[in-house]
Amino acid sequence: MEKPKRISRTIEYQSPWVNLYVDKVSFPNGRIIDRHHLLDFERRSVAAVVDDPGGRILFVRIPRYTTGSSEWEIPAGNMEKGESVFAAAKREVFEETGYLSQDFVHLYTYSPMNGISNKVFHVVRCKAAQQTKEPDSSEVQAIRWFTTTEIRDMINNQEISDGFTLTALLLCRF
Repeated sequence: MEKPKRISRTIEYQSPWVNLYVDKVSFPNGRIIDRHHLLDFERRSVAAVVDDPGGRILFVRIPRYTTGSSEWEIPAGNMEKGESVFAAAKREVFEETGYLSQDFVHLYTYSPMNGISNKVFHVVRCKAAQQTKEPDSSEVQAIRWFTTTEIRDMINNQEISDGFTLTALLLCRF
């Protein structure tokens, strides 16, 4: 099956976090788009649904400049170069919550904005072990365990707006 092909590229912006390119693209049907904007992310991201023995899920409260909010989310972040999905999830859970984690299961990999971005998200589920340090206070305001009933209520009341968190929870059938 034929795929679209880049004819040329103009670099609009580059940084360690995100790049913006304007490409000239040829599609299999012969259509050419002269200015196709592409948000390029060099690093993939991972999110972890962390369970405790009682079936509760661990959330972090993170202030978000982009939305002007502070909301409950599951632990997540960018993967380091060469890092596996499980190693990245383990690191993110530990950095953001102070909990060690184990028994990782890969749930899904997806592209959240495949029309304009090459960003890739991985979702895993794991079990919490012991908490061995405090959460990273430079990033996280608080951590909290939520029951499945509380999570369903938060979803029904539209109190969770983070797409990564919602996708992960829905994959877990909340």
